[in-house]
Amino acid sequence: MTDRSRLAIVVWSVLVSQVFLYPGLSETVVALGGGDDILAGTWFLVAEFGAFVTCAVLWGLASDTLGRRTPLVVLGAAGGAASYLAVALSPGLELGFGVVLALRVVGGAFTIGAFSLSITMLMDLSGGHGRNMGAAGTAIGLGAALGSVVGGQLATVDPLAPLYAGAALLAAAAILAATVPDRGPGDGLPVGTLVARVRDRPMLLVPFAFGYVDRLTAGFFALTGVAYFRDVFGIDAGQAGLTLALFFVPFAVLQYPVGSLSDRVGRFLPVVVGSMLYGVAIVAVGLAPTYLLAAGLMVVVGICGALVSPTTMALVTDIVPSSGRGAAMGGFNVFGSLGMFSGFLVGGLVTEWYGYLAAFLVAGGLEIAIATVASGAVRRIAWRSTTPTSG
Repeated sequence: MTDRSRLAIVVWSVLVSQVFLYPGLSETVVALGGGDDILAGTWFLVAEFGAFVTCAVLWGLASDTLGRRTPLVVLGAAGGAASYLAVALSPGLELGFGVVLALRVVGGAFTIGAFSLSITMLMDLSGGHGRNMGAAGTAIGLGAALGSVVGGQLATVDPLAPLYAGAALLAAAAILAATVPDRGPGDGLPVGTLVARVRDRPMLLVPFAFGYVDRLTAGFFALTGVAYFRDVFGIDAGQAGLTLALFFVPFAVLQYPVGSLSDRVGRFLPVVVGSMLYGVAIVAVGLAPTYLLAAGLMVVVGICGALVSPTTMALVTDIVPSSGRGAAMGGFNVFGSLGMFSGFLVGGLVTEWYGYLAAFLVAGGLEIAIATVASGAVRRIAWRSTTPTSG
């Protein structure tokens, strides 16, 4: 098994463990002592992603400073496994929902390290930035696809089963990560130097902005999208998981070829045009009058999303040299985690106040807006980059 494959499996494992929880989220939250409304689920997800926002850059800075990545990925995955297990055991220990949320914060602080740094290790490989980020994107998409299907089935058996399964998978990811050779930047650099190097590249704000809004839509579908399909069309957790998979399977399958293609044709069309089409498809799901049409449009959403994800991450690699990639990818994941965080909150609150259609309009409209505003900047970055042979 190649190093690229092993790192992709680690990324995949982290995503599966997270998405296991989404289809049966309402049942899991009730079993853990939370309420049965959409806001209880919102806080359950926000607790983890709040830690993602706080800790992503810290892990990246640590890896760049130490010049090592592998031990930190192992630590992050192992700590995440322990936190998932602790949450699953909390009802038997009669811990309150407040303690559960605190454990979710701790778990998020660990798992973002495994996630962000395993992607950074993919960035360190040769073979083309688009290709390597395509592998990361495929792992993310396949993880979300499998997690949504299996998580929905697990939740129908036991609402705590997705937590136990996530803990086991993260433990396995820690073991696998330990077998990957470390290609970090050697002796590393002082934290101040790293921060200055990233700060001196304002072009990073462009992929960061796209990462933010793309993850916002992912968070939107994870919480509000699932609730929409279950409430409006009357499906159960298992079918909700299958419906999410209609988005995540094409999203996963197409990312590697799209990333490789962008090494040859450039990033502009996949990022900008893909984002616009993605936003339109999201709004179309909210307008669909029947389940079959809405589910079919989820496939379209997945195809459009696959155009954007790997090429956006490749832009980060295009801009930053290897010595600062841990911090840069940490920054990207901070914005991504803020996006997921915003997706949970925007989806939950807009739905609560104005209904599902308004929430879909907001999510899709934001995707279209960022593509429109940032199109010129993407064109300039793509023109300056020498992506076909860099790595």
